[in-house]
Amino acid sequence: MSRVAYVGGQYLPHRQAAVHIEDRGYQFGDGVYEVIAVVRGVLVDEDRHLARLHRSLTELRINLPMGDGALKIVMREVIRRNGVDTGIVYLQVTRGVAPRDHAFPKAAKPVLVVTSRRSRPADPRLGRDGIAVITIRDIRWQRCDIKSVALVANVLGKQQAREAGAYEAWQIDREGQVTEGTSTNAWIVTSDNTVVTRAADHAILNGVTRAAIFDIMHREGYRLVERSFTVEEAKAAREAFLTSTTADLLPVVRIDGDPVADGQPGPLSRKLREAYLVHAAAAA
Repeated sequence: MSRVAYVGGQYLPHRQAAVHIEDRGYQFGDGVYEVIAVVRGVLVDEDRHLARLHRSLTELRINLPMGDGALKIVMREVIRRNGVDTGIVYLQVTRGVAPRDHAFPKAAKPVLVVTSRRSRPADPRLGRDGIAVITIRDIRWQRCDIKSVALVANVLGKQQAREAGAYEAWQIDREGQVTEGTSTNAWIVTSDNTVVTRAADHAILNGVTRAAIFDIMHREGYRLVERSFTVEEAKAAREAFLTSTTADLLPVVRIDGDPVADGQPGPLSRKLREAYLVHAAAAA
């Protein structure tokens, strides 16, 4: 089956889909995006993703090119045309096409792109055995709460992790505190079984999976604190894990080569992962 994309009001063969050379997303990274998991044809946490999309657009003063009802129809049609049962749908909104100038153009119309693709189920070994992360200096801009398409710092960090044989890189701010991964939120579990993750300030993206884990923890009565933590605290933690739409919840068992606790996924991480997978499956 040939893939299909939605670009600026048209459904097009994926290989022919394109944006104008003066689209501001291409020239300035002047746009935002969302990635939504698809499970058995159903979008997981769709409304939360759309709420975050609205927030990102509002912060950048970009208008949504259509209402949520119409956008939901487009996303489902792209999923249908691509025959996606399990995978992702990607949507991107840029400020539009205009002659290159840093200031906002007066007449540009936002451009919406929607794509979808199938994906294989995550490697079960990642959840069973855990993953490694490295730590790097956080060199990103100061509005990481906006899900902007300008991701070159994240790309560089992810490449560092790959070259180091790690799954992810946790970024460290000027005060020595962990902000988040290049595409994931970071968590630890302290010796008294308190789950700690950084508050959703401008230094991190408020992950949709992060919010779902909050719901699970509140429902199950786990202790949760939103605060910063250092690399040293993470290495000394009872457990550590990360979350994202595409990674679900994965236990972190090594940080910069050092084992977290006994170097095995901890019981709380495993329970939360199982609970999240049930949550995602229930959406379908």
